[in-house]
Amino acid sequence: MDEAEHTINFINKSSFQRSNPKKKSLLNVGGKMDKKSILQALEKLKNESKKRNFSQSVDLVITLKDLNLKNNDEQVDFFITLHHSIGQKQTVCALVGGELADECQKICNETITNFEEYKNNKKKAKTLARKYDYFIAQGSLMAQVAGVFGRTFGPIGKMPNPKAGAVVVAKPQIKPLYEKLQKTIHVTAKKEPVVHVTVGKEDQDVEQVVDNILYLYDQLIHHLPKEKNNVNKVLLKLTMSKPVHL
Repeated sequence: MDEAEHTINFINKSSFQRSNPKKKSLLNVGGKMDKKSILQALEKLKNESKKRNFSQSVDLVITLKDLNLKNNDEQVDFFITLHHSIGQKQTVCALVGGELADECQKICNETITNFEEYKNNKKKAKTLARKYDYFIAQGSLMAQVAGVFGRTFGPIGKMPNPKAGAVVVAKPQIKPLYEKLQKTIHVTAKKEPVVHVTVGKEDQDVEQVVDNILYLYDQLIHHLPKEKNNVNKVLLKLTMSKPVHL
């Protein structure tokens, strides 16, 4: 079961499904969210969730409707750079040649220049794919990167993606890209009609979390063919909590 299927099953089993069907949504008329609505939902989550010995992530879950996901044009697949971080470090691995290696070693979490050791070792490539949030690659080596890592990285969305700016050609690009990726999230709904993304931490400045939610929701709407009319439900949850409606 992949993450999207797990999310849908979790939502379907959660207690809010048994709540009063006449309860008014916190979404404004027209399907828009406002700051007050989100603050209320976050406060409810913090008050009703069991205290944990770690800072839980704040997740935004949006279920969609009236989409034909077999049609590539109706799938959701884009990167967004938020105004604030999501409260946790995004790890970055560089797949580059000698020309960029020294700069990448200063900035990225790992730099790989020898691809051959992964070429016929699928297990090692899978381990690498799970280890990092993002991979960046040298543009002149993209064919080689695709040949070695494509079958492993592609299906799980870990290939260096030009949409995220993750293909570089010069040293001055590397530090700004690394910093940008700290605020970048990959928004997808390709197999199941649900978007599930982390937008912050429960101990993060609440104003930053709210801004991330509002900005992400607005961007998602503009990537849907029928905009707000493709939105079914909008929910917030902590890592270990049940979701609450927006």
